[in-house]
Amino acid sequence: MSDSQAIAKIRITPLVNGQPREVEIEPSELLVDFLRNRLGLTGTKRSCDVEVCGACTVLLDGLPASACSTLAADADGRDVLTIEGVGENGELDRIQQAFVDHGALQCGFCTPGFVMAVRALLALHEKPSEATIRHFLRGNICRCTGYVKIIEAVKSLV
Repeated sequence: MSDSQAIAKIRITPLVNGQPREVEIEPSELLVDFLRNRLGLTGTKRSCDVEVCGACTVLLDGLPASACSTLAADADGRDVLTIEGVGENGELDRIQQAFVDHGALQCGFCTPGFVMAVRALLALHEKPSEATIRHFLRGNICRCTGYVKIIEAVKSLV
């Protein structure tokens, strides 16, 4: 491919974890690659690449989004929150602490995605029922815990 045939980069200006960013990207760059490779935010995990497991869940304008199937360009001018943006001054936030307190994590690979999904859930539902919790978390897969402890952790927050 000659230089004249090269795909033009595009400039995006998302707000990532409260910090404004201005970056040139390839139009086909995925949000997961942008976050992990360009910004070093490796808490967003790459796993299934087809919106099935939830390990790549971030909040895009407060709502859960699968970073593995969202173009980075779709984050232009929007608020992106990753697990690294949760908590303050090196302290766990209440959701992360509930996961620790209830043993709702083991290997930890899926935990960032669950925490982000729970954050969105609690922003939308002040006191969700167990059925609502289970329904909202259906897009997140954990291969270690069996979900009981995760549900207990979330229920402890309401």
